Amino acid sequence: MRNMSFSSPSAADGSPANRVPDVTVDFWLIKLMAVTMGETAADYLAVNMGLGLTATSLLMAAILVVALVAQFAQKRYVPWAYWLAVVLISIVGTLVTDNLTDNFGVPLTISTVLFSGLLLATFGLWYASERTLSIHTVFTTRRELFYWLAILFTFALGTAAGDLVAEYFDLGYLTTGLIFGGVIGAIALAYYLFNIDGVLAFWLAYILTRPLGASFGDLLSQPLEYGGLGMGTILTSTIFLLCISAIVVFMTAKQDDRAALIDRGD
Repeated sequence: MRNMSFSSPSAADGSPANRVPDVTVDFWLIKLMAVTMGETAADYLAVNMGLGLTATSLLMAAILVVALVAQFAQKRYVPWAYWLAVVLISIVGTLVTDNLTDNFGVPLTISTVLFSGLLLATFGLWYASERTLSIHTVFTTRRELFYWLAILFTFALGTAAGDLVAEYFDLGYLTTGLIFGGVIGAIALAYYLFNIDGVLAFWLAYILTRPLGASFGDLLSQPLEYGGLGMGTILTSTIFLLCISAIVVFMTAKQDDRAALIDRGD
């Protein structure tokens, strides 16, 4: 979105390094693919591999903790560390909602309200502490903690909201994806045409890309009799993992080229 990029994470002027990426076209592409893969990979591990929700949740939560330790250790934006954490937190966010629904019998309506409240509380505490919710200035460990907690709740909320519309209201995966895509489009128009706040526009779009990606992930992977295209979770997850990896390589090369230009003083 317009005016939502920020300075290089390796600023030559000695200013604090931002720990999250520029908001660019490739950012939104990889974000959408990451949330799509989060949905299909969680289903693959829990169902196709027969691990079950509980074992899958514990395993992926442990791997996520390791990935977040690696991310926090960077003290700046490093593409592989950041996007590895995003993919894993997408999977864990899906599993959190699935556990509430399948293991504890919590209705999707309640899950959606619960995670909406937790996300709003996180934003409230973040703003009270830092006086900003901007991702342009994630310079400190405390701000990064708030950032990743908000990301987790956006994924859990998006999973609940997407399943609520697609399954509970029985609108199907394609219709659900188109609905959330249309809302994101409306937010973009409001941002460009009516100058709504950039931070608000970013977080609204970020939240809604989760149910958008999850809906299309289910559309591709689920069997025909359940309203999907029957590609399966293995193939769908593999395709998106390869695409994510390619974009991360591109991002890394672009960041290295920019750092080289700064070092040369160009």
